[in-house]
Amino acid sequence: MTQREGARGDVLRALLARHGQTYADEAGIALRDTPAPLLQLLVLASLLSSGVSAELGVRAARGLREAGLTTAEHLRDAGDDGRWQALSDARYLRKRQTARQLGQLAELVLHEHGGDLRHLRDDADGDASRVHEAVQQFSGIGPVGADVFCREVQAVWPALRPFADDRVTASARALGLPTTAAGLSELAGTDDLSVLGAALVRCSIADDADELRSA
Repeated sequence: MTQREGARGDVLRALLARHGQTYADEAGIALRDTPAPLLQLLVLASLLSSGVSAELGVRAARGLREAGLTTAEHLRDAGDDGRWQALSDARYLRKRQTARQLGQLAELVLHEHGGDLRHLRDDADGDASRVHEAVQQFSGIGPVGADVFCREVQAVWPALRPFADDRVTASARALGLPTTAAGLSELAGTDDLSVLGAALVRCSIADDADELRSA
């Protein structure tokens, strides 16, 4: 092992020790390749796509889950008022607009994919770029939300691995780590970059790259 590789390994360990948690895990989503948790991840991606803080988006996703709005059917059937109440209880901003958007999201998941996002993956032949594009058909989800979804869903959709979006690679650059998905995968010893990707995003938000590099 070269000195450079050793230093990168030290930074990686410090990064994961401080920030190594996915946003799905923080929101209490037990992510599996089944319809309900995949829908919950899509909702989380929508909430994080709206420009609010990650903390607020995670709190709202947790609130919707705790209110029982865990499937596309539950989310649709709650109506605008039910979704608004869950968002209000979570002290989320833009409650009316978001309640409507989540209703539209649920309707599209049901109408286009039978309530099961695995059909979206299969229709895209497991291609990450096509999944990224397809996710943006849902109300409230733009490129940022699609990044969130693909970054985290790779934990249960191996065909997407290794996935690293621009925010992940920019944060890796600030830490002196590899700046490609393949390079990060080689350094981490796994092609599942869901935890590392989340850690790099959290590092970017915390703006603590210099501190981690000198740890």
